[in-house]
Amino acid sequence: MPATPTPGRRLLSPADHTLIMIDFQSQMAFATRSIDAVLLRNNAALVAHAAQGFGASTILTTVAEKSFSGPMFEEITSAFAGQAMFDRTSMNTWEDAAVIAEVNRIGKPRIVLAGLWTSVCIVGPALSALDQGFEVYIIADACGDVSDEAHERAMQRMIQAGAQPMTALQYLLELQRDWARGETYEMTTGIAKKLGGGYGLGITYAKTMFHAQEGK
Repeated sequence: MPATPTPGRRLLSPADHTLIMIDFQSQMAFATRSIDAVLLRNNAALVAHAAQGFGASTILTTVAEKSFSGPMFEEITSAFAGQAMFDRTSMNTWEDAAVIAEVNRIGKPRIVLAGLWTSVCIVGPALSALDQGFEVYIIADACGDVSDEAHERAMQRMIQAGAQPMTALQYLLELQRDWARGETYEMTTGIAKKLGGGYGLGITYAKTMFHAQEGK
């Protein structure tokens, strides 16, 4: 079969998935040890702003927000000003009827998950969605758990069940995928400069010193 210049089916695009950001709350973050809290917040912000910028369908959900866990990180909510938040009692987001009604209303075949904790609040919806025929992607560095062991075992369990792992920066760049897409170029590089770590520093340097631009 001859090769063609077309993207692989498993690559994400802005219109083919629903991002669900789960339990990015203070009470959950206090006990998270598998990733530094500053890096976690940065990666969550990168994912949120990427989804918002590309218009990807996004569900924000918390657990016991007012009674126990606290509000969702401002880095996320600032990207989705005015968007409704789904507060739950269930640890497994997929068992919350209101969230699933929103998943069905959106109607996308792929689910992308990020949140706290990996072994509970991400494993639950990942395995449940896979059982119901959805493709599932996990943004591994926008998840965290009470230990490295807990996070890694959870990731392995989901991967063995069919989930596909990725990273926050990978999510942003996979949605852009071609630097010739001028309508989203400045947004993508702007997010990367602010939240993309060393890669973002490189963009800032190249643009400032040489007026460089990807794809040119």
